[in-house]
Amino acid sequence: MSPSRSILLVGEGNFSFSSSVCKLDSESGSNITATCLQHQEEALRHDGAAANIQTIEDSGGSVLFEVDCTKLGECAFLKGHVFDRVVFNFPHCGRKSGVKKNRELLKNFFLSCVEVLAEDGEVHVSLCNGQGGTPADQPKREWHNSWQVSAMAAEAHLILSAVRHFESDNLPSYKSTGYRSQDKGFHVGKALLHVFSRSAPFTPVQIVQMEEVVEGEMVHYNIPAELSDYVSRGFLSSDSIHPVKLVQDFLLKGLGEHWPVSMKRNPFPHLISAKQLQTCCHDLDNLQYYWIHLLQKELTSGNADLLFGISGVVFRSVPISLWALPAFHEILLTGVFPLENEPVKLIGHELEALLSPCGVSIVTEEKTLHLVAQPMGLIGKVFASNTADGNNHVTVSASLNLDLLAVLLFSLPDWRLLWSHDPRFLKQFSLRPPPGTSFQPFSLYPESFSFDISFWTGPAWEEKMFHAIAREASCGTVEQVKLIDTFSHPDLSQTSYCYRLTYHSHTHALSHTQALTFHKELEVLLSSRMQVTVR
Repeated sequence: MSPSRSILLVGEGNFSFSSSVCKLDSESGSNITATCLQHQEEALRHDGAAANIQTIEDSGGSVLFEVDCTKLGECAFLKGHVFDRVVFNFPHCGRKSGVKKNRELLKNFFLSCVEVLAEDGEVHVSLCNGQGGTPADQPKREWHNSWQVSAMAAEAHLILSAVRHFESDNLPSYKSTGYRSQDKGFHVGKALLHVFSRSAPFTPVQIVQMEEVVEGEMVHYNIPAELSDYVSRGFLSSDSIHPVKLVQDFLLKGLGEHWPVSMKRNPFPHLISAKQLQTCCHDLDNLQYYWIHLLQKELTSGNADLLFGISGVVFRSVPISLWALPAFHEILLTGVFPLENEPVKLIGHELEALLSPCGVSIVTEEKTLHLVAQPMGLIGKVFASNTADGNNHVTVSASLNLDLLAVLLFSLPDWRLLWSHDPRFLKQFSLRPPPGTSFQPFSLYPESFSFDISFWTGPAWEEKMFHAIAREASCGTVEQVKLIDTFSHPDLSQTSYCYRLTYHSHTHALSHTQALTFHKELEVLLSSRMQVTVR
C-alpha cells in the first residue's frame, strides 16, 4: 500500500485480511475501512474475528457491518467518502452458486464501487486460479465457464490494468474463510489479484468544419465525422513524444548518416485539389480518395545526393479490416541521385538495415522496392519517378507508413492505440524510449463482441458508406466487418445483406452493453442515411 491511502475493504469474513493490512501498514498513515455483509453477532462467530476487529480499530481504522458491496452508494457511513482503493477478496455468492450468479455479483459490485472510487483510484479483486477467465489463469478455463472478470468490470467502465499473484505469504495472520458459506478455508495458493482502473470515456465523433488555404484560396469544408478524431492532433510537432514522431526521428537519424535530410517544416493543408492528385498521385487507387465538397466558393530538388522530406496525416477511404487504416502518418522523402549509384537499391538497403530487426523485409516488384512486415503487409516503398539531367540522374522517392512502423517498433497490439486520448498511453513515451522498447498495455485482455446486422437495400448499394457509418456509430471500435450472406428478391428490386461486425478496443472499457449500444446506433444511422430497412 502506498502512503496515505484511503482503503475500503468489502466482503470481509473474519477480518484477518484487514487486520494484516493494518499491521503491515501501521506507519504509512493509510485510512482503513473494513466492511462485511453479516450482522455483527454473526460476524463475531468467525474464529479470530473479535481480535482482528480490535486490531483494525486500534490502528485507527473503521469496521462496518451489514454493508452490501453491490449497494455501496446506499450505505449512510460511506456517503461523501471516496477511496483510493476498493478491495474485494474472493467474492462468492455462497454455497454452490454457479458461474452466472457470481458474474452477476461481480458486475453489480463494480457498478457499485465506482460510486465511491476516486478518479485515479484502483479496484482490487482477488480470485482463485481459473475463476477470472483471463490468460493469466493457468490453466485457463473456457470463457463461458469462467467469471469473466474483465468483461464484468467493463460494464462499470473499468479496465483491467494489472494481474499479480495474491501474495498470502506476506500476510502471516491472514486466514481464508467462507468456503461454501462455512467457517472453513479454501485454497489460495495460485490465486490472482486483478487490478482495475477507470477507463477514459468514449467521445462521440462529429463533423468538423475546416478552413485553410489551398492553391492561394481560402476554402471551407467539412471533415467527415468518422475522420474527425484524426485531425489537428499534432503528433509530429517538434516537441512531440508521440511514438510516430519517435519513429520519424529514428528514420531521419539513420538515413542522415548517409545523406543530408531537409524536412519541410511549414504545415500543409489537409485538402489537395483534383488537379494536384492527377499530377502527383497517379499511382494511387482513386477509389480510396475522400472527395470533399467545399462549403463555399510535389517535391523536387536540383541538388544531388540530398533528401527532401515532408510528413503528415494521410486519409484513405478503405473498408474496415484489421490493418486498413483510414488515417495514418506518412513520411515522403525524395531526392535526385546519380543513376550509376543505383539509388533505389541503396536507399532500400539502408532502410532494410534500420528496420529488419523489427521484422521488415524488402520485396522487389519491377523497379519498385516494397517494404513489408507481418501481419500488416505493406508499410512503405522506394521507387524512381523520373530521370533528369540527360538521363545521368534519377529522382528517387521513399514513402513510409509511420503508424504501422510504430506498431512494429514498439510492439503495440493495435494501431488504434496511437490515436488514444488516454494519458496512460503517452506516459510510456515520456522518456523517449528507443525503437524496440515493448509497449506495456494499460488495458489487459479486452473482450471482443460480435453482432450481425441484416437489411434490405435498393438496387444501388454503397458498401463504402456502410463502413464509414460503422466507424462513426461505433466510435472506431469496429475491428472487422464480414459479409455473411446476400439475397436478391426475385420480384422486387431489393437485395438483402447480412454483415457480422466485431467490436474490440484496447483503449477503452468496451462492455457487451456498450457494444450493443453502438450496434443499435448503427441501425439507426443506416436507416436514416442510407434508407435501408433493417430486418
